[in-house]
Amino acid sequence: MAKRAALPAGPLGDDFSFVSPVAKYVLFFFNLLFWVISMVMVAVGVYARLLKHAEAAMACLAVDPAILLIVVGVLTFLITFCGCVGSLRENICLLQVFSVCLTIIFLLQLAAGALGFVFSDKAREKVSEIINGAIVHYRDDLDLQNLIDFGQKEFSCCGGVSYKDWSQNMYFNCTATNPSRERCSVPFSCCLHDADQAVINTMCGHGMQARSYLEASAFIHTNGCIDKLVNWTHSNLFLLGGVALGLALPQLVGIVLARLLINQIRDQIKLQLYNQQHRADPWS
Repeated sequence: MAKRAALPAGPLGDDFSFVSPVAKYVLFFFNLLFWVISMVMVAVGVYARLLKHAEAAMACLAVDPAILLIVVGVLTFLITFCGCVGSLRENICLLQVFSVCLTIIFLLQLAAGALGFVFSDKAREKVSEIINGAIVHYRDDLDLQNLIDFGQKEFSCCGGVSYKDWSQNMYFNCTATNPSRERCSVPFSCCLHDADQAVINTMCGHGMQARSYLEASAFIHTNGCIDKLVNWTHSNLFLLGGVALGLALPQLVGIVLARLLINQIRDQIKLQLYNQQHRADPWS
């Protein structure tokens, strides 16, 4: 490791500083950008949360996108606040908090990716559990409903393993005692849509669970979303790697700049102490 510059033999002028303005203000504006983004995330999350009914919010709290947005936004706000103020005020304590938090987040992301790759079967089971839970609460949360419909349309799939998974939902349940009008149905997002169709038939999935795979496949997607998601992941590894790199790179830049600035501030403090001592005792 290269040695840091030693202190000079004589006192330097008061206008000299080891702290690089480039490193200082690049880190400041870097954090300021994500600080503003975090406030927007919190505002959007709170707004989406207030639009929901209390009953629906409590029914599916664990997978609520609004709650997730608020939590991520608050954490980002606090971390980037430390980075902003720490770089602007040259505060070592805040910069260390910022650096340590970014390092922990980076290592957790790295560990999650490695564990997901090594324990792919466990990860698949967890994804299946999340999807089945989302199916159960499909009608309880509008954001969740829109998210599921978007996923089923994009991946041309229906349910977790198959379209019959929708029987887990109390409205789509296929038992004879179910009084719902949607009994044995699937959401419209499962349906095969004609590109020339101007108006979407939201009742196109009516009674599809009562049909066999062959009969239902003429009207809806019968394959589950888990296999489609796994196949999409395998065929888009380079894209996912690019996204992961795009998330990791700003974190690494933030960590490096923070550590650089911390070392420069410490050198500046040593220089100030040295100058004070030299002025007090010029023969020392």
